[in-house]
Amino acid sequence: MTDSFDPADAGCWMARGRPAHHAHALADAWRRFPDLPNDAPLDARMARSRERVQALRPLNEAIAQETERQRVAANFACIERQIAQGSTDSRNPAILHGRDVHGYGWDAAVAYADGLYAARAGWESRPPSPPRLGDPDVRRPAYRQGFLDGGGQPDDIFDVARRAFAATPSEPNRTENAQPGRPLPSEWSYPTDVPAPASWHRRVLLLGATELATGTIGILAMLRERSGHEAIALYAVSAETGLRPFSLSSGPAPADATVTRQALRQGDYSDILVVVDPTELERLDADADILPLARTMERTRNSVLQQRAQFRLWLARGRAPGDQFAAGHIRWSRMAAGLSGRLGDFTARYAGPALPRGHRIVVEDISGRLALGYRTPLGRELQPEIVIGNKAHARTAMADLLRQYAASLRLG
Repeated sequence: MTDSFDPADAGCWMARGRPAHHAHALADAWRRFPDLPNDAPLDARMARSRERVQALRPLNEAIAQETERQRVAANFACIERQIAQGSTDSRNPAILHGRDVHGYGWDAAVAYADGLYAARAGWESRPPSPPRLGDPDVRRPAYRQGFLDGGGQPDDIFDVARRAFAATPSEPNRTENAQPGRPLPSEWSYPTDVPAPASWHRRVLLLGATELATGTIGILAMLRERSGHEAIALYAVSAETGLRPFSLSSGPAPADATVTRQALRQGDYSDILVVVDPTELERLDADADILPLARTMERTRNSVLQQRAQFRLWLARGRAPGDQFAAGHIRWSRMAAGLSGRLGDFTARYAGPALPRGHRIVVEDISGRLALGYRTPLGRELQPEIVIGNKAHARTAMADLLRQYAASLRLG
């Protein structure tokens, strides 16, 4: 490859990866319509460029057709390879059937397979969107043909009901050992402050053996700081032994799946949290039928810092005897004066240093004034201004105040 490039030389094009027939066509167009000198009139130079583009149009069209043929061949070869490797996807044989029997190209064959699958699954006919103006419509007729071949009868008003009643289960559901229809722990969302509070005796914590041994996230330390945590149902999750009860005082109990299953099913739980590593999560997914179904099912995820923050949100939803507070998402913001949070009609904000020491937190109602005259449902009057010693605890203190006020009653 030389430093100078001569577009009229086919060798230069081939040296840069062009096939020989492309290179000669390109070089011929440049020889017949070379660039005019820079001092030539602009209109003449632009006209020369248009002439060269026009001369290369057949080549560009041929390249586009060749690329499309390669794409189609590669896609069909991939389907054939998947079938040879034992793929159970019923769409794959249908794609090849559309090609071999109906002579469809790739796009039409895929649409044919989609129509065939929809008919056999008992679905309504949902053909592809119309093509762009000027493009040939090959997918919609192929989809309709596949839908008809699969037993669909679009003119019959009872067609969908008939096919849905007679439809066989799809491939993922045709397993010999089908599990009950429940979300796996790996599919659970991470904890937030949106779900309703739950009493500690109705909460379950599934803690990985790795975290119990290392304390990397600090789950047990944070748990012991919460009032009422003694009533929680705590279980250890091991990648080797599975699920077993765990006591904060005596440690894990012997592994016995029958006893664990009975204990979990006898309890009335509304909130479950999973804190495990990937290998322990795989074991828990395999034993998911042991777990009870609950109103809120969550798991921590991502980095250690994020898991700590998620666990704090979960802890804050625990309700000890005598506690009354509101649930819901607190909208946090940082203003020039400091941190601010809002829940319902109440706003808590950092009000600056206190004298002689500490930091002030105040709560305001919808009027923008101090939230005076509110009491808890048990009759205790709430104070709209508190002083904390450590500014790092401001967010937690503000959240507790907001939840108390959002669940409070107005005096008088």
